[in-house]
Amino acid sequence: MKHLSYWDRQTWFNDIDFAIVGSGIVGLQTAIQLKKSQPNAKILVLERGTLPHGASTKNAGFACFGSVSELLSDLERHTETEVLDLVEARWEGLRLLRQELDGQSFGYEALGGYEVFRTEDASSVQTCFDAIPELNHKLSSIFDGPVFQIKATNSSFSGFYEHTIFNRFEGQLNAGDMIQALLSKAHSLGILILNGLKVTHFSSTFEGVVIDLDGLEVKCKRLAICTNGFASELLEEDVQPARNQVLMTTPITGLQIQGSYHLDQGYYYFRNVGNRILLGGGRHLDMTGETTFDMNQTPEIQTHLEGLLRNHILPNVSFEIEHRWSGILGIGSQKKPIVKELQPNVYCGIRMGGMGVAIGSLVGHQLSKLMTEP
Repeated sequence: MKHLSYWDRQTWFNDIDFAIVGSGIVGLQTAIQLKKSQPNAKILVLERGTLPHGASTKNAGFACFGSVSELLSDLERHTETEVLDLVEARWEGLRLLRQELDGQSFGYEALGGYEVFRTEDASSVQTCFDAIPELNHKLSSIFDGPVFQIKATNSSFSGFYEHTIFNRFEGQLNAGDMIQALLSKAHSLGILILNGLKVTHFSSTFEGVVIDLDGLEVKCKRLAICTNGFASELLEEDVQPARNQVLMTTPITGLQIQGSYHLDQGYYYFRNVGNRILLGGGRHLDMTGETTFDMNQTPEIQTHLEGLLRNHILPNVSFEIEHRWSGILGIGSQKKPIVKELQPNVYCGIRMGGMGVAIGSLVGHQLSKLMTEP
């Protein structure tokens, strides 16, 4: 930043109307909606990584809104209205994402979702099965028809209960293609996007905001923080990082698994990616250790994931692990996202609660509207 020319400063860092920190789903959707409502505005998106750094390209690509066991767990910590509002917001967010990327390929497939249970979890299985009629009734105002139904579990699995819960409204997508499509849309609208720039500090006044970019001070009229799991580096809000570790197999000939699968209230999840299996989760095995900004993996959780994969999901199947990565989620005491004005001309859209793919687009719409209110 010490070697910028006059041209660099004038083109990229001068007369900025809206600056957005984070180029994930929320940040890009916020920028896109701002540009649609303010076509003459100069909008600059600042991203610390070469690619979105948190979870938007590091997730499993689940287009989901909550399994039965997860919703029942949420009902223990939230009111019924709060849980139903969250499901509706996630479903609306998925609709807005598909609408924004209509006609662009991002790997969306409506293959449905399944919640599977271990054979030793008999009590939790029955609790979930018994809750299905009431949950379907509560969700009937959101969805066109019953959401959950009981089906037979895939016969190739080992150690899982003989029945599973199927959700026909669930889908999956290619997270990389999704972000690439959003980036393409943003570029086509004239939105400026810079990578490799970390915001270290900002200060606001009623006239605007000054942002510190590695010693370079940049002024904008309004600033949005859309860094989700990394938000606590800049803000004092109820959000903390939660690392989720993921692995993916080599291609498997004759793979019979299709769709998205949830286990243990969503703490484990797996799906097919073509003829590969992606498996992630295990954060509950070490909640303290996984409350981190570190993007690396740990031997303990990776070994546990491999054991689950080899012994239960793909028993007697030959494969190798080809990819491993981690993503940083943003969670807090509540699952409702934080969308608000923090101080004069500074706003945030954070705390996706592990459902950024689903709810992120709605948060972007809400944040852009909030930022343009008189």
